[in-house]
Amino acid sequence: MTNVTAIRPSGNVRNRVSDEEWAVRVDLAAAYRLVAHYGWDDLIYTHISARLPGPEHHFLINPYGMMFEEITASSLIKIDMDGELVMESDYGVNKAGFTIHSAVHEAREDARCVIHLHTLDGTAVSTDSRGLLPLNQTALLIRDLIAWHEYEGVAVDLDERPRLQKDLGDRNYMLLWNHGTLTCGATVAEAFQRMYFLERACSMQVRTLSTGAEIHPPGVEIVERTARQGDNDEYFAMLSNTMAWPALLRMLDRRDPSFRE
Repeated sequence: MTNVTAIRPSGNVRNRVSDEEWAVRVDLAAAYRLVAHYGWDDLIYTHISARLPGPEHHFLINPYGMMFEEITASSLIKIDMDGELVMESDYGVNKAGFTIHSAVHEAREDARCVIHLHTLDGTAVSTDSRGLLPLNQTALLIRDLIAWHEYEGVAVDLDERPRLQKDLGDRNYMLLWNHGTLTCGATVAEAFQRMYFLERACSMQVRTLSTGAEIHPPGVEIVERTARQGDNDEYFAMLSNTMAWPALLRMLDRRDPSFRE
């Protein structure tokens, strides 16, 4: 069991927010802990956000300066679409994180959660001009669902948002050229499961190509068939929300339940 010292803003956040917001906070804090668990974090950089219920377009994001393994439901900061704090915090917002996440939340009502990472393997594939290759089942299930966005430097310029929104369109997977990975979903569970698949496919590709061995490619008809099998949002949502996510929460509770604080 890993014990982590929880860091929270002053005051009892649980008593100051709705039950609906608290549930989103718990799920989002769990996603941060899971990213740390799988080794996908990048010190205090990269970010996961979640839209809150209501017409205000408020969303939660990590306090800039905290490790992902420290984050709790209470320590997440609430901001508006201008990047201003809605609830006081001793921490600020990563400007690049705000640019990317506000772009998606602004354009996509269905994207309640957005995950952006800079993993070694995800970034390696985002730098490969061939993109994600049809080398294995995981890649075949998702590669036709991936959008691409050109690298424009560190994402601190709000003028980039319309281009990112256009490139993403209605897709839920994105590889950002020379930068990393991004997924979104109607729930934290769905966004996380998509990121798990995308990161796993990238790692499989890096490992496969590193062997230097001759590749055994799947047949064209199998590539097309597997792509169709992966394009099933209803089945994916059921797996994510009712099966995989509860299992992941049980794992976190066994290891360190402080994410719920």
